[in-house]
Amino acid sequence: MNITIESVTRRIVERSRASRSAYLSRMEQARSDQPHRGQLSCGNLAHGIAACGQQDKSELKLMNRANIGIVSAYNDMLSAHQPLQQYPALIKEAVQGMGSVAQFAGGVPAMCDGVTQGQPGMELSLFSRDTIAMATAVALSHNMFDGVLCLGVCDKIVPGLLIGALSFGHLPCIFVPAGPMISGLPNPEKARIRQLYAEGKVDRNALLECESQSYHGPGTCTFYGTANSNQMLMEAMGLHLPGASFVNPNTPLRDALTRAAAEQVCRITEQGDYRPLGRIIDERAIVNGIVTLLATGGSTNHTMHLVAIARAAGVLINWDDFSELSAVVPTLTRIYPNGSADINHFHAAGGMALLFHQLLNQGMLHDDVLTIAGKGLTQYTREPFLNGHNLVWRDGPTVSMDTQVIAKPEQPFAANGGLKVLQGNLGRSVIKTSAVQPRHLVVEAPAVIIHDQAELEPMFQRGELDKDCVVIARFQGPQANGMPELHKLTPFLGVIQDRGFKVALVTDGRMSGASGKVPAAIHVTPEACTGGTMARIQDGDKIRLDALKGELEVLVSAAELAARPLATADLSSNQFGMGRELFAGMRQQVGSAEQGASVLFQADATTATK
Repeated sequence: MNITIESVTRRIVERSRASRSAYLSRMEQARSDQPHRGQLSCGNLAHGIAACGQQDKSELKLMNRANIGIVSAYNDMLSAHQPLQQYPALIKEAVQGMGSVAQFAGGVPAMCDGVTQGQPGMELSLFSRDTIAMATAVALSHNMFDGVLCLGVCDKIVPGLLIGALSFGHLPCIFVPAGPMISGLPNPEKARIRQLYAEGKVDRNALLECESQSYHGPGTCTFYGTANSNQMLMEAMGLHLPGASFVNPNTPLRDALTRAAAEQVCRITEQGDYRPLGRIIDERAIVNGIVTLLATGGSTNHTMHLVAIARAAGVLINWDDFSELSAVVPTLTRIYPNGSADINHFHAAGGMALLFHQLLNQGMLHDDVLTIAGKGLTQYTREPFLNGHNLVWRDGPTVSMDTQVIAKPEQPFAANGGLKVLQGNLGRSVIKTSAVQPRHLVVEAPAVIIHDQAELEPMFQRGELDKDCVVIARFQGPQANGMPELHKLTPFLGVIQDRGFKVALVTDGRMSGASGKVPAAIHVTPEACTGGTMARIQDGDKIRLDALKGELEVLVSAAELAARPLATADLSSNQFGMGRELFAGMRQQVGSAEQGASVLFQADATTATK
């Protein structure tokens, strides 16, 4: 093992000793060596099986068969989740073939950041993760189930499902993906059209045609944002079947993998080869997830989601862990926005099997982990194929099929993982550098302050941004307005940069998995509305963002900063409409970005930063 990987893992284990022990104790108390429905009264059980067919009723009454709960994020507006419509029927048939029963335990909400981008509904997006976690708990609260299949793909949905399922960590749980849509318009062309639209050189019809050719069918969006980062993480942490992440929807192999997941969860219940979720997601699995995220240039949203997921399993991690691991983990992939290839190109170039082979050989991953497929991550270097109608696994590739997409280990795209913690008198933040050219990694320029991302376009059109500048987008944090993604800023900032000006973004909001070529210090904490230094910046203040040294500073004396009043923002328009009034309690209670931006639990700040 790499010495830094070992050191960070030991530190996390020590930091988490008390909370992890308490979690495992709770999960042990929840165990049962008999089907869990046996703890129900006759009236309870009668209600739980009332709508079942006669065969399933008979099986569930016998108390010697597993009952598998299905929790699904299906809706047919989300392209990534539309294929899940057919999964319950496939699963029930497969589980019945194993002599057990599957019931649809519950559905969880699933919103699309692509639809709500720049719209009021985006302010519910981050909070939807904790809502999904609670909905998952409600679905499993009937104590009818001996195993769980979680059906979900996109941004906040997979983290929410996993956080909720970890409250039932005494049960085995397998995540069942839908796969990416087939490739559409090449990513560089999509970026080119978006930038031309921002400059007013093409009209809205051209932009809509471009977007429609990019997002055009069932499946996950093909760029490497949070949704595809989720799939990578579920496989890296041992919750997918090997090679399940990036098989296209509505194909025989995809359906075979769904059936196989249903069969496998039956095998690993308490009545079989017991592999509970709470034992799989431990400190080593979390480190494996972080390492794989870094090696692939994955979504910065996971600097919050992984913190919350880990906390749900009693594991305490922080941004320093990410940054220290990033310093030694090489960047091995180039997938848009970090390159021109999409996720299908990555899969064809060797995909997850090759990536695991490379990282294991370099001592970057813990192999001695428990997974839903058994002991050891090495088995994830195999990939699935159909041999006639039979699903089989064979050894995956050991060399890249396309070194422009997956690098040779001895010639990585970068020596580090492209994620860094920035800190200084502005607070702490993270920056994703994997798509930023080296000459843009240090920016020192005057502040241009906005309190709403919609303010930037008129300033751009008036020519007010044709200069070196650091855009300060403040009052965009979790407590201010739910921390929406700020991608409406990206095309305009990209144009300014292309015109030869030094430009950067500093925000207490999010840019997520699509963070691109403009250096962006995101998730700044403390956020402006809680008294963070961002609220003391004034237009024209010199800001220094140094991604090489890890610095984020406003170049104003401490005395002057302390003497300045805190700026305020009119947030009244963020309080109502599109259901935002229902989430007022979450805005008041949410923790900081580094604590996972969660309302469900907040890791002790002192303990989590040791």
